[in-house]
Amino acid sequence: MTYAAIDARVAFDKLLILGGFPDSVNQPVTPDCKTLLLLGPAPDFWDMFKNSPEWKDHEPDAMDRWSTRVIGGLAKELGGTALFPFGGAPFQPFFSWALRSGQAWQSPVKLLVHSEAGLMVSYRGALALPFEVVLPPAPAKPCDSCDKPCLTACKPRALTAEGYDVPACKAHLASENGKENMALGCSVRRACPVSQSYARMTEQNAFHMRSFMGENR
Repeated sequence: MTYAAIDARVAFDKLLILGGFPDSVNQPVTPDCKTLLLLGPAPDFWDMFKNSPEWKDHEPDAMDRWSTRVIGGLAKELGGTALFPFGGAPFQPFFSWALRSGQAWQSPVKLLVHSEAGLMVSYRGALALPFEVVLPPAPAKPCDSCDKPCLTACKPRALTAEGYDVPACKAHLASENGKENMALGCSVRRACPVSQSYARMTEQNAFHMRSFMGENR
C-alpha cells in the first residue's frame, strides 16, 4: 500500500501522518515491523471527535479510548500493530520516534516542533506496518528560519530555553492571570508561526489545558 493511499485512509478519521521511518531489521519496533507511521489529529479533528461514542458516553479518557478504537482498527485493517503514547509504563518512545521521522525536531524551548503542526503537534498513536512504505522527503526545520517567539512567550517564564518548570506553569494556569491560557491554549505553543497556520480549534486547545490540569472527565 502506498503512502498516498494510507494518508487518504487515515484522513477519513481526521488524522494526519505526522512522519515515519523505515524500521531497522536488527532492532524492529515490533517483530515484523518494516515501516512505522506516526499519527496525530488533523486541524478539523475536533468536531468529528465530539460526535464520537467515546465523547458522548461521559466516561473518563475519551480521547485515549477513541485513539485505541480508531487507530487499533486502522492497524488491523492494514495488517499491522497499533502503538500508543499512553497506557502506562513502559511507555513507547514517541519523542525519539518523532525525531527519527525527520519531520519533527527539538524546538528552542525543548518541546517537539513539527513541520506542519508546529508546537501544537500531538501524537495519538503509531502504526507498525509489516511492509515497506516509500516516505516523502524530509522537510526543512522551521526553526532555522524563525525569529523564535516561543522563547519569550511564557509570561511566568515557566517554559523557556532553560527548561520547563511544571509547578510554576500549573500555578500560573490556576491563577487569575492564567485564564487566557486555559481558554486559548499554551502561549508558547500559540506563539509558534507554524502552529498559527495549523488552525487547530480553540476548544480543542482548552480541552488539552484542562487535561493538563487534571480537570477533564
